[in-house]
Amino acid sequence: MPGKHGLGRGLGALIKDTTSRHEDSDGGPLVVSTGRIEKNTFQPRKKFEEEALQELTESIKTRGVLQPLLVRPNGKNYELIAGERRLRASKLAGLTQVPVIVIDVDDNESLEIALVENLQREDLGILEEAEGYQALADKFDMTQEQIAGRVGKARATVTNAMRLLMLPNEIKTMLSSGDLSAGHAKILIGLEIPDEQIMLARRCAAENLSVRNLEKLAKKIKQTPRKPRAVRADIPTDHLSYLSDKLHSHFGTSIRINPSRTFANGKKGKGKIEIDFYSNDDLDRILTLFGVE
Repeated sequence: MPGKHGLGRGLGALIKDTTSRHEDSDGGPLVVSTGRIEKNTFQPRKKFEEEALQELTESIKTRGVLQPLLVRPNGKNYELIAGERRLRASKLAGLTQVPVIVIDVDDNESLEIALVENLQREDLGILEEAEGYQALADKFDMTQEQIAGRVGKARATVTNAMRLLMLPNEIKTMLSSGDLSAGHAKILIGLEIPDEQIMLARRCAAENLSVRNLEKLAKKIKQTPRKPRAVRADIPTDHLSYLSDKLHSHFGTSIRINPSRTFANGKKGKGKIEIDFYSNDDLDRILTLFGVE
């Protein structure tokens, strides 16, 4: 049976900061009909493991709902903030009423609480976890350190999970389906070329490679000498010389232009311009020519 989870320091602080909280006359959770609780539109969890859900259902049949659901008012009904798995299991157990804690929060607060509540649990998929961290970063402009403090996990845990979102979609699909583990994915993220990541991921799934074996293959790929990639400068040499002379005349100092590049696979490499200056006064003069005070 899954253990009973507390709210955690981060989530408890979030709820404590909300404007108001509804309780019954004894100061405990309200008991409401399951039919009055509507789905959370901000639910971070995408998958609900059938076996774990069934275990929770059996536990609820025996002991009831040990931790109240978190909801907010929505007209005459309530919208679920946290506890969808408990709600689903309660319905499967035949319950028509469940205990709830009702708080008044806006959409942003509801999303943050839902994310934090889910991220504090141990049974969230690694990609769901990563997407939850990314949502906190995007929606609430949190740093990885702030996210780690909010959900009560090490910063390295947050960083490593969020790096998985950079993997190609095919690998993320394999990760979600269980064909690859989080350990496999962490090895693949260390390779720079997406095609190599996908090639190794497919081999790993087909041959059921261990993380250790995958690590050995990835190490070999990194040590293999690479052929220089075909590259073409985006600015012809004669025009580059012309531009350099024009800029030199305009700014009265040496200027070097390294043009952007196009590789054989169509990808672009950045270009840059270097401008020499010899004192703060010289820098001020150049900045004035740029129109910068």
